[in-house]
Amino acid sequence: LICREFAHHLIYHFPHTVAEPLDRRFERFAWSRDTAHLQAWQSGRTGIPIVDAGMRQLWATGWMHNRVRMIVASFLVKNLRIHWLEGARWFWDTLVDADLANNTLNWQWVAGSGADAAPYFRIFNPLTQSAKFDPDGEYVRRWVPELAQLEVPHIHAPHAPPAAALQAGVVHIGSTYPAPIVDLAESRRAALAAYHSL
Repeated sequence: LICREFAHHLIYHFPHTVAEPLDRRFERFAWSRDTAHLQAWQSGRTGIPIVDAGMRQLWATGWMHNRVRMIVASFLVKNLRIHWLEGARWFWDTLVDADLANNTLNWQWVAGSGADAAPYFRIFNPLTQSAKFDPDGEYVRRWVPELAQLEVPHIHAPHAPPAAALQAGVVHIGSTYPAPIVDLAESRRAALAAYHSL
């Protein structure tokens, strides 16, 4: 409730934040315009199981848990470096509980351009988040059924050795399930470098 009130306070006093960053430095940020990456994220075909599960749940039900919202948002704006507005617009179109103030506040918070002192370095590792918050892989199994036969820990990172070798007969990375569209470690480094350039 406090966050909701804060979101409405911000949008009242800073109505431009619906489409523009609160932190004006972000007007110069070099966002990616990779439409293939955006479409992979929207359709839950990124090759990152927890991200894909969340995006598929969103499309099917119009809802996802707040933790998963943060994971998929961080992946979009940090790992893919796609403008937070693309994510905000997608959530606005797909969430049944969409609220303009909350949506704006949260997307700008994740992007680092909103009302926070220094959030740019917060980059969620979706593999770590998946293992921590979906330890048995039940959430991923439900929304990414092509991975349902994988055991923990392979279900969280089916593309990572030795999982790829051990599970070769169950999941075929690149055919039955996509390979990751970005390298998480490299995209994290690139995001931090881009943020530091501001």
